[in-house]
Amino acid sequence: MDSALRPADPPPVPLRQLVSGMRVSGEPGDVAVTGVTLDSRAVRPGWLYVALPGATTHGALFAAQALDAGAAAVLTDDDAPLAELPVPVLRSPEPRHAAAVAASRVFGEPSRHLAMFGVTGTNGKTTTVALLEAGLAAAGRVPGTVGTIGFRLAGQELRSGRSTVTTPESPDLQAMLAAMRERGADAVALEVSSHALALQRVDAVAFDVTAFLNLGRDHLDFHTDLDDYFEAKARLFEPGRSPVAVVWVDDPKGREIAARVARDPGTRLVTVGTGPDTDYVLRDYEAVGSLGGRATLTRDGGDVPLEIALPGVHNMIDAAVAFAMLEAAGIAAPDALTGLRHAQVPGRMQRVDLGPGAPTVVVDFAHTPQAVGAAVDALAAFPRVISVLGCGGDRDPDKRPGMGAAASRGSDLTVITDDNPRTEDPARIRAQTLAGALEGRRPGAEVIEVAGRRAAIETALRAARPDSVVAILGKGHERGQILADRVVDFDDVEEATRAWRRLVEEGASDAPAQDV
Repeated sequence: MDSALRPADPPPVPLRQLVSGMRVSGEPGDVAVTGVTLDSRAVRPGWLYVALPGATTHGALFAAQALDAGAAAVLTDDDAPLAELPVPVLRSPEPRHAAAVAASRVFGEPSRHLAMFGVTGTNGKTTTVALLEAGLAAAGRVPGTVGTIGFRLAGQELRSGRSTVTTPESPDLQAMLAAMRERGADAVALEVSSHALALQRVDAVAFDVTAFLNLGRDHLDFHTDLDDYFEAKARLFEPGRSPVAVVWVDDPKGREIAARVARDPGTRLVTVGTGPDTDYVLRDYEAVGSLGGRATLTRDGGDVPLEIALPGVHNMIDAAVAFAMLEAAGIAAPDALTGLRHAQVPGRMQRVDLGPGAPTVVVDFAHTPQAVGAAVDALAAFPRVISVLGCGGDRDPDKRPGMGAAASRGSDLTVITDDNPRTEDPARIRAQTLAGALEGRRPGAEVIEVAGRRAAIETALRAARPDSVVAILGKGHERGQILADRVVDFDDVEEATRAWRRLVEEGASDAPAQDV
C-alpha cells in the first residue's frame, strides 16, 4: 500500500492488545506494533508480518525476509512451516480474520469513527458507490470511496499503484480508512467484492448500512459455483455485520438475502423494488435525453422524484438503492436527490465528447452478460447502436458466449475484439465471444470480428453516423491492457478520441465500415 494511503504516524500498540480476545496461540511478549502487512516485501520496522498460505507457496517461507526488513512479530496459521524465530510467533486457525482485527486495532478502529456504507452485488457496485459519494457531498459530508476505479477523498483521486482489485486486503483497507479519517473524511462508501468477503478482508469493518444489488454470473474462476459465489456475497448480511441492510428484492437472490435478514432482530431490513410490498417502490422510469433518466420512488406514502445523468433502468435501480441507503444514514432527501441528479461515474456509461458532428460514444465496464445487456438496452433510443466488446482471459470462459449474445441482441453492429487476454490466446477468446454474438443477434444485425482493440474502436467509429452511439464495453475506467506477461497503456476514452481525430484528419469520418 502506498505511503500516501496510510496514516502519518500511528502510535505503537502492544501486540498483546492487538490479539486480545482472539483464538491465537503463542506468547506476544512486550512487543509493540505500528503496522500490519500480508506482503513480506512491504514490511517496515515495527510491523506485524502475517504469513498466509497461498496458491503455490506459503508466506512463512518469507519470514526471514520480513525479519530482515524489521518485522516485530509474525502471525500465521496453525500448520505453517515455520521454524523458531527471534521474534514472537503467533498462530491462529483463522489468520485472515486475526489479521483484519489486528489491523483495525493498530489504526484505532477507524471504521467506528466513520459512517460506513458497504455495497455488494455482481453489477452496479461502482455506480452505487459513486452515487453515495455524490449524495453525501451534497449533504455537506466529507466522503471517501473505495472500489474498482480507485480511491477518492472529498472528490479527489488518491493516487495509488494498485491494480483493479475491488476491495484491498484488510491491512491496506484499515490503513486507508485511518488515513481518510486523518484527512477529514467522516463517511466512506466501500465496494465489497465476493473475494473480499471470502478472504475476510472486511471482517473488522463496522458498517452502518449495507446493500445487496443483484447476483449474476461472474468470478467462477475463483468460486466453485454460483451457490458458492452467492454465499460469499451473503456474508455481508450475517448477524452483526450492520444495523441496516438495504436489499433490491426484484432480484431472486435479493429476496433470499432479505428473508435471511428478516430473521435477524439486530438488523433493520429496508427493501427496494418495483412491487407494492417493498419499502421503496421504484416506478415510471423514462429516459431523459439520450443519456439520462427519471423515475418516481414511493416510500412512506409519499413520492420522491429521482433523476440521474446516467442512462438505463439498471442505473436508476442503483440510484434507488443509494437513496434508500442515504436516508437510512440520516441524509435528508433534498440533499440526496441533488447529489444523485448530478453524479457521474468514470468508466460507467461515461460519455466521450468527440466534438461537433461526431457520433455519441460511451465507455462502460460491463463484463458480465447481465451488465452488457443492460448497457446496450440503455442506448435503445439511438437510431443506430454499435457495440465494441471483448472478454477477459484467464477468467470464467463460459460467460463469453452470453456476453456476445447480450451485445448483439441490442446492437445494429457488434464488433468482437480483445479485452485483457492475459495468458490466453486472444483469437480463442474472440471465437467464443463471436459464437454467442452470431447466435444471439437480432434479425438484420451485423456481427464482425476485429483483432486488436485499437483497430476495433476505429472500425466502429468508421461505421458510425452522427446519430449513432458507439458503446465500448468491458474495460471502462482501466488505463492498461494485460497482454501475456506485460501491461501496456490503453485507455478506451483516449483511444476513441485519437481514432476519431485520425478519421477526421483523413476525411473518412463518414466512410462505410471496412470489410473485416
